[in-house]
Parts: sequence; C-alpha cells; structure tokens
Amino acid sequence: MSTDDLETDLTRNTENAPRELLTRSFFFLCAALSVVTTLSIVGLLITEASKFFSLTAPLMGVAGETANLVDFLTGTTWQINSKEFGVMALISATMMVTIGSAIIALPLGVATAIYLSEYASPQARSILKPALEILAGVPTVVYGFFALIYITPALKVVFPNIGTFNMLSASIVVGIMIIPMVASISEDAMSAVPDELRQAGYGMGATKFDVSTGIVVPAALSGIFSSFILALSRAIGETMAVTVAAGAQAKFLNPLNPASYLEGALPMTAAMVQLLTGDITGGGLAYRSLFAIGLVLFVITLIMNIISDYVARRYREVY
Repeated sequence: MSTDDLETDLTRNTENAPRELLTRSFFFLCAALSVVTTLSIVGLLITEASKFFSLTAPLMGVAGETANLVDFLTGTTWQINSKEFGVMALISATMMVTIGSAIIALPLGVATAIYLSEYASPQARSILKPALEILAGVPTVVYGFFALIYITPALKVVFPNIGTFNMLSASIVVGIMIIPMVASISEDAMSAVPDELRQAGYGMGATKFDVSTGIVVPAALSGIFSSFILALSRAIGETMAVTVAAGAQAKFLNPLNPASYLEGALPMTAAMVQLLTGDITGGGLAYRSLFAIGLVLFVITLIMNIISDYVARRYREVY
C-alpha cells in the first residue's frame, strides 16, 4: 500500500469516528447559527423598513401613513413631530463623527503600531499592548460622559462659542475609542512581515525609520487598511458615546466645514436611541423609521467591509 493510500484510509477512518462526527456537527451548527442570525437580522431590517416607504407599504399590507423613499434619502430635515424624515441630516452627523475620529485615530494608531512592532522591546510590548487594549473594554457610555465633563470644557478654552453638545467633542472621544483597534490590528500585520525584508533594508544602509516606513508599512498595507475600515465601521455604529456628547437636535451640517464641528447634531445611532426612548407608538411611522435608519446604517457598513475585503485581497503580500 502506498503512502497516499495509507493517508487516505487514516483520514477516512478518522472522519468516520463518532467523536469526530460529533465535533464536526457541533462546529457546523455554530457556523450555521451565525449565518442564520445574520440573515434574520437583515431580513427583519428589510421587511420592517419596507413598511415605512410609500412604494412598498401596500405590498406589505400596511395601512396608514408612509414616507416617500426619495424624500427619505435626499431630505435634509429630520423632524418626527412634523413627519419630515430626511435621513441626510442624520448621515451628515454620522459622517462628521467618522471623519473627525479618523483624523485622530488613524495616524495615532499607525504610529503606535510602528512603535510597538519596530521600536519597543519585547518587555515593553508585553506591557504596553495589553494596556492599550484595555481602552477597548471601557464602556462606551463612560466615554460619552468623559467627553461631556472633560473634553468639552477643555475645548471651550480654545473655542469659547462651542456648544455643550458638539460634534468635535464626540469625534475626539470616538477617535480615542478606536485607537486600540487600529493599533492592535496594524501591529499584528507589521509583526507578520518577515525579518528578512528588514535585514535586506539594513543591508542597503537604511535607517530604522526608513525600514519601518518604507518597507514594513507597505508590506503590511493590506492589514493596516483593514484595521482602518474596521475602526471606521465601529465609529459609524457607535451609539452611547455620541448620544451623550453630540446632542439631540437633528440638523444638516457640512462635514467638510471645520466650523460645523462646533455645533451639536444627531447621528443615526443617536437618533435610533432617541426614538426608542421617546413616546412613539409601536407600529407607527416613527417606529418604522427606526428600521429604515438601521437599514441605511447596515448598507453603509456593508459597503465599507466590501471595500476592505477588496483592498486586502488586492494588496495582500504572501511570504
């Protein structure tokens, strides 16, 4: 009997063992449960959001008030009492938090990852990395009160006209929240770069800084970019911190205008919390708008994850 035939027989016997079959079934059920849960959530969002719009509500057997899909996607006014559901007012606030937090977290996170991967000693890394990751375990509502009590008063020293609830404070605190995600994943990607590439750089006379920024970072680019997308997805979906720090008044602001960050606004997640904690009727128009907002948030996050997977495959280096 050849070696290949012997390995095939051993594999077949192992796979047919009762314990192996039980283990495989258990892991299959776990995987299937995660897929079913995801599909159930997506199905719920689509079904309930369809009842919100005038084009699909009759098909869902919904009677009563509905909203126009075009007005929902293009409107810039969000007022529940006057039944104005322009989601762009909420999207603009969410984009402001995302952009502001990215400006803070991405460069700091990558710089931290470079230090941990290339400059820190093994002993320092064993202390600093777990300490950094502790930030991810702090409850998000605590971050919100930290922004309200400490960050906003500090900003008022520089910007006297800033409001108590403002987008700048919310962006800063969310940026602090996502630094551990950027730093940890980027450091793992940099640590996976083979030492042979570093040694080749040193052999060519490159300095530590040149090797870190010119060899290690480009080689780990796919992992670093994936950390960016995951961190920004976390920023988009953040709820309690922005609910406390950003305010509760929905308004359309220009995310590219620095002065807009001194005002308060209402991100999508905070709007959902506001609706849930308000006096809304179950099954009513305001209640169904929750699922419409959730569906938009899901689509935005899904698009970002698709982009992340594409970039990771496009620039992945195999060593």
